[in-house]
Amino acid sequence: MKFQKLLFAAVAAAGLPALASADGLRFWTTEEQPERLAKQQEIAAQFEASTGVSVEVIPITESDLGTRATAAFAAGDLPDVIYHTLQYALPWAEDGLLDTVAATDVIDELGVGTFASGALSMAAVDDGWASVPVDGWTQMVVYRADKFAEMGLEPPSTYANVLAAIEALHNPPEMYGFVAATKVDENFMSQVLEHVFLANGVSPVDENGIAPLDEAATTEVLEFYKAIAGASPPGELFWKQSRELYFAGQTAMIIWSPFILDELAGLRDSAPPTINDDPTSRDLAAMTGVITNFAGPSNPDGAAWADLRYFGITSDADTDAAIDFVLFSMDEGYLQTLSIAPEGKFPVRKGTAGDPDKFADGWSMLPVGVDRKAPLSDLYPQEMIDEIVSGLDVGQRWGVREGQLGLASKINNSQVINRVVRQFIDGEVSASEAVAAMNAEIAAIQ
Repeated sequence: MKFQKLLFAAVAAAGLPALASADGLRFWTTEEQPERLAKQQEIAAQFEASTGVSVEVIPITESDLGTRATAAFAAGDLPDVIYHTLQYALPWAEDGLLDTVAATDVIDELGVGTFASGALSMAAVDDGWASVPVDGWTQMVVYRADKFAEMGLEPPSTYANVLAAIEALHNPPEMYGFVAATKVDENFMSQVLEHVFLANGVSPVDENGIAPLDEAATTEVLEFYKAIAGASPPGELFWKQSRELYFAGQTAMIIWSPFILDELAGLRDSAPPTINDDPTSRDLAAMTGVITNFAGPSNPDGAAWADLRYFGITSDADTDAAIDFVLFSMDEGYLQTLSIAPEGKFPVRKGTAGDPDKFADGWSMLPVGVDRKAPLSDLYPQEMIDEIVSGLDVGQRWGVREGQLGLASKINNSQVINRVVRQFIDGEVSASEAVAAMNAEIAAIQ
């Protein structure tokens, strides 16, 4: 692949026709829904009006992004900027698709201290960053803050606090203490389990690849997960049941993504709260609290499970113009960038050096919802919005810091952890047998 890049460079130097367009910038985005695409085209038009540089916004299906980028790199025809998921940042930098110097220049100019530290750390390379963090979201423990207050309970920010809340609030079928993910073949269970493992500092990978799970810390994870599963309804549970039961007022806690925030407030007809007779009611939103940083006994600092997105400036880019476009999108046009889908695009830049809360405050006033619209600041108190945004400071994923995200993804996709955890929940294996089984199966993954 590197030979092909050198060959393309030689062709270009010889004055032969190049594949990359000289007419403005090309920007690949995975936000391809029509209304989201239209907003990105508006940002591009504003950038052109400001700079005279046109930007062609090109939608790319997320599942095709990896193969499309690899093919374009081989042909010397990458776009100038790519909006991409976390999984590509470090591999693309290592393979030479990304201009890490350009990305680092953008971050330095905007101010390193204005970015969420977790978002930066996930894209860190030697002497800088692979890509520029744009937005993200953190998985949340969603809980009935009113019930917690009534019982004098601490927020469910730790294993211990969750278990104490279950002891106080679990009263089925009127109120389940929790709705845990137990459907083995659902990615939702993989995502929730990774969050719970991260909270206790447990990972199946290290810098050298596969790493045996620590038995003591993993046993703590297993016992905790068995407890929350025991406080859940019977059956194969995934996101659907957890949302339905929470919306009906029949559970005290669930783990969910922030895409639940507009639904909680009665803004989406396809998923209305049913806690009362008014499907547009904001009552449940007012009763709800969220926790992003979650901690187990072996990891008191805790962690948040984060999904991050980045702007990658490519090695084929018109570098100066691409830098200007990313700077514009992350500063003057940043609130418009976040407005594409505010409920799932938390600001990784809370503000500027001169106005540290500029973007966090502006984001909270962006309208969310589908059938009805309202800003998050009208729906939730400021301390809850602060909790939502702060999760990106401690956001983590298996394998990112170790440079093993691809391997960690294979482990998740194998669903071996889901299967063995379910066997433990069902009493088919002991904790030590479960740890040994997971380690044996994970070790076979290449």
